[in-house]
Order: sequence, then structure tokens, then C-alpha cells
Amino acid sequence: MSDSVSEHRPPAAADSAATLRCERVVREYTRGSDSFFSRGSDAPTVRALDGVSISVSTGEFVAIAGPSGSGKSTLLHLLAALDTPTRGDVRVAGTDVRSLSNRGRTKLRRDTIGIVFQHFHLLPSLSARGNVALPLIERGVSKRDRRARAEDLLEQVGLGDRAGHKPGELSGGEQQRVAIARALVSDPAVLIADEPTGELDTETGQRVLDYIEQTATERAVVVATHDEHVIERADRVVRLRDGHVVSDG
Repeated sequence: MSDSVSEHRPPAAADSAATLRCERVVREYTRGSDSFFSRGSDAPTVRALDGVSISVSTGEFVAIAGPSGSGKSTLLHLLAALDTPTRGDVRVAGTDVRSLSNRGRTKLRRDTIGIVFQHFHLLPSLSARGNVALPLIERGVSKRDRRARAEDLLEQVGLGDRAGHKPGELSGGEQQRVAIARALVSDPAVLIADEPTGELDTETGQRVLDYIEQTATERAVVVATHDEHVIERADRVVRLRDGHVVSDG
């Protein structure tokens, strides 16, 4: 995709209608565990995020950048409703994540959020088609429609001829594109990606980035990255350091 795609992308919705919103978010962990900080506990704590506020609207492609330990992964987990803040508000498509039970957050992810993991997390026993179609099973989509939707998305990411291949028969770039197709199979309002080009060569990474950029015309896209190519092509870059937002623009 050329840079002209970014130039002609429709403007994002107003901030008041942000699809993703964090307000004064703090996330603390007890050192050596994933448990919440317990008031009165003598256990040492780590403050991974400290007063973070950001918003992302439909039509925006936002990169989250910063050195290791800056809080990128923690912020991504909160935006993806994989975790909840110690303090502050996280809203996804208007829903307060902290108000939801674990079951409620699972439903929110299923219906609203597509997640692309850095290490793909494809099931080795399933074909590319089967991996892409997997999220539709819980939504009660018929086998025929699941297959058609999966094959359509694989065609869109350039893997129509690889639909029957298992992950072990695909290259790293092909596996990443399968993971992106799987994240988009439910047509989510939000796409969250963790270092989606981190393990790819430059050419393959650019192809993956092309497709992620295309999807941002229809949804809010947030990508955590160290990759300067991603940062250059994002609409906005939120930079973190030591759990704080140091720039947003």
C-alpha cells in the first residue's frame, strides 16, 4: 500500500465518541505475580502504568511506542479487556471494562475486539481456514458460513491458495496474516496488535502492515511496536516511558 492511503483516510470521529478510552489509568502489580496491589500489604509493588489517559476513535491507526518496561504491553492488555486497571477508567465501545465480570469481558472481546498476538497463537492441528473460523464457533455461526467468511478473509490477505495448510506448513509472514484474518473474522470495532511485525523480515512486515493499515478505515486500531516503519505510518504515536505518556501526537 502506498502512503496515499493514509492521506485519503477519512477523518477519525470526534474524541467524545472515542471507541477506546483510558482515563487516569493506574495498574499496579505485586512484584513476582499478576495479582492486584492489596492495600496494607507489605509485598513490594510495581506500578506499570501511572495516570495514563488516551483515546482512539474509529478510523484511527495509533502506535504505542516506548522502551521495554515502559508499559506498552500492560496498556495493550487493558485496551483489549484482557486485564482491568487498579484505578481509573477503561472503556471499550462505551463499555466500562472494570464493571464487567470475567465472563462479561470474554463476551466483550468476542464481540468487539480482535487481538493479534506477537507469537500468532495459531492451533497447529487446524488449517489456516480452521484457525480463522474458530472465533465464529462461539457466536453460533453455521459451518458453511464460517468456512465462507474464513476463505474470504484469507483471500483478502493473499492466502486464498493456502487455506488448507496447517501453521507448520506456512512461513512466519503467512502465519501472521492468518492471525490477522482470525482477529478480523468477527468484524470487530477494535483491532489490537502486539508487535505484529516484530519477527518478520522487512518485506513481509510491510505487507502485514499494509493490511493492518487498510483495516483502520473501519475500526480503531492500536499497535504496540518498536518498529519504526509502523511508527512512521501510524496516524498518531503515543509514547510511554516508565508507565507515563510522554507524548501523544
